[in-house]
Amino acid sequence: MHFIGPCVTVFGSARFGPETNHYQDAVRIGAALAELGFTVMTGGGPGIMEAANKGAYEAGGYSVGCNIVLPIEQKPNPYLHKWIYIPYFFVRKVILIKYSYGFIVMPGGLGTLDELFEALTLIQNKIINSFPVVIYDSLYHKELSHHIQIMSDNESISREDMKLLFITDSVEDLIAHIKKHSIKKFGLKKQPYKAKWWYVEKRKK
Repeated sequence: MHFIGPCVTVFGSARFGPETNHYQDAVRIGAALAELGFTVMTGGGPGIMEAANKGAYEAGGYSVGCNIVLPIEQKPNPYLHKWIYIPYFFVRKVILIKYSYGFIVMPGGLGTLDELFEALTLIQNKIINSFPVVIYDSLYHKELSHHIQIMSDNESISREDMKLLFITDSVEDLIAHIKKHSIKKFGLKKQPYKAKWWYVEKRKK
């Protein structure tokens, strides 16, 4: 995964198929992120992970996956330029977060929540920079958002922590948020990925 370029990681369920709005939205988001110049990173599996990779891949961007070895559900989706297999969840989360300048949280299950709160905790404790965290689909995440607000109201998290989250139903607003808080804030510039010969890397077309 060396030198894959600045990433945005998309988290989401493996269980939503192409017929769902969740999948279709993830395709649009993946394409829009690729057009900004980001490598799109996911867990590399099916569902929303596949959709985000598909959007980036078909838009001419770079698409990577960090797969987990599981008895069911998980195999590399067909829209990856590069992928790796990881035997442990905690190592996988490190890689999903390490290379990214932003995190998109799509509808998902327990694994998606685990990844969301891992990223938030690292940002909260200044272990990583204050990269944007976007929760997409306010209706799906209504109860989650309410619970986070309850934590803030009861001061089990600070009100400042609430500023770490941006919740939206608009792909356009999501992209504008990433532009402002990733590209402009960290001075990123769009440039083509170049494989590094000393890592024996060959970029797939």
